[in-house]
Amino acid sequence: MRIYDVENFPNPARVRIALAEKNATDAITFQSVDVMGGEHRTPEFRAKNIGAAVPVLELDDGTCIAECPAIIEFIDHHFEGPSLTGTNAKDRAVISMMQRRAETMVNDAAGGYFHHATDGLGPELETYQNREWGEKQKERLLEGMQYFDGVLGDSEYAAGSDFSMADITLFTGLNFANFAGVEMPESLSSLKAWRERVGARPSIAG
Repeated sequence: MRIYDVENFPNPARVRIALAEKNATDAITFQSVDVMGGEHRTPEFRAKNIGAAVPVLELDDGTCIAECPAIIEFIDHHFEGPSLTGTNAKDRAVISMMQRRAETMVNDAAGGYFHHATDGLGPELETYQNREWGEKQKERLLEGMQYFDGVLGDSEYAAGSDFSMADITLFTGLNFANFAGVEMPESLSSLKAWRERVGARPSIAG
């Protein structure tokens, strides 16, 4: 199996954390994609992912799986280890719900701000920007942080008592926010404590 990605980019980081949680990093071959050079927009890469984005998981039979939740779902079921996506119907549904909230309210909002309201990846790659929309995403990002601070005031992890895919998405989304220049408000003590605790996990701290 092969993963096409860019190390340390927000979405590839989600998949790498999941692999580390399953002790499966060594089972994957990583192939770097020259995003800054536009390789992700070539016909060859778009044949693997029409969305022209990393990461992409390519299986040994040639099947290509894009979108982080789908890739992590495959990883979780393919490799042994603690579940990241839930082991019963209720847990799977709650994790999926909270993962989606972490994705839209934090990760994607940080991306929207970065790509539209800052220089982003530069003029060669940022061919369309809408600064007003980007600033709106910053507002949404801060609202998302506030929401998850409330969640984590009552719960050990983003989707309950166990670490899951939702925590991975939330953690990398907060890192993306920092990279984009949006700091977590100091008042969000529960979110801050959770971030420090999760950041110390071997899959993240290394």
